[in-house]
Amino acid sequence: MKDNFSRQADIYAKYRPGYPPELFDFILSSVKERNNAWDCATGNGQTAKELAPYFSKVFATDISARQLEQATVAPNIIYSVQPAEETNFPDHRFDLVTISQALHWLQFDAFYKEVKRVTKPGGWIAAWMYSMPEISPVIDEWLVVHFYKDTVGSYWDYERKYVDDNYATIPFPFDEISCPPFHIHFEWTLQELEGYINTWSALQKFISKNGFNPVGDFMKKIEPLWEGERMPVSFPVSMRMGQVNK
Repeated sequence: MKDNFSRQADIYAKYRPGYPPELFDFILSSVKERNNAWDCATGNGQTAKELAPYFSKVFATDISARQLEQATVAPNIIYSVQPAEETNFPDHRFDLVTISQALHWLQFDAFYKEVKRVTKPGGWIAAWMYSMPEISPVIDEWLVVHFYKDTVGSYWDYERKYVDDNYATIPFPFDEISCPPFHIHFEWTLQELEGYINTWSALQKFISKNGFNPVGDFMKKIEPLWEGERMPVSFPVSMRMGQVNK
C-alpha cells in the first residue's frame, strides 16, 4: 500500500469528509454478528469511530503512524501500524472488514488473501469511495476540468483511475450484493473547499516538483462564483460489499 497522506495528515483529519449514517445502516443490516471489525487503512479513524458503537472491538490499521496520531480515540478501538496485505491478526477473527477511500491503493490479490484469512466464514467486507464534489455546474467545471485534470492531472498515481471508475473496475472476489448509491452532504465555506483540495495526494506531488502551491490562484478564480458564505457540497459515494468464505 502506498503512503500518500502522512505529509498532510493534520489537514486530512480536518478537511476530509466523513461518511453518511445511511451507509453504515446498510452495512449493518447484513452483519448480524458484531464482535470484531477490522477497519483497514483507517487513516484518522473516520470509519472506525462510526463502527465502535456497534462492535465489541474495532481493530483499525494504517501504514501511516502520522495519520494514526490524528485518529479518534475510543475505548474499544485498537489502532496499529500495519500494512493491509499482511497483518498479525489471527485467522477468522472478524465479522466485518471495512476499507474506505483506500482500496485502490492496495495490492488487490494480497489484500484479498488476507481478508479471507482473517474474516470468519460468512463474514463481510465493505469497500467504498467518494468521487469529486458537486457544487454548481460552473464551479464543478473549474474544479474538475481546469484543476483536477489540467493542473494536477498528471500528478495522480495510476490507481486514481479506479476512483474515476467508481470502483466498478476493481476485482472483488466475494459473494457480492447490490449496493445503493450514497451521498455525503455538507454546507461548506470557500475556505473548507480549499482545505479539502489541499489534502489531495496529486497536489502534494505538484508542490514537491514545482515548488509552489497552485491552489491559491485557483481559489481566486472560484471566489466570484461562490454564492454566499456557504454552499451545498455533495460527494457521490459508491460501495462494493460482499460475503467472505460463504
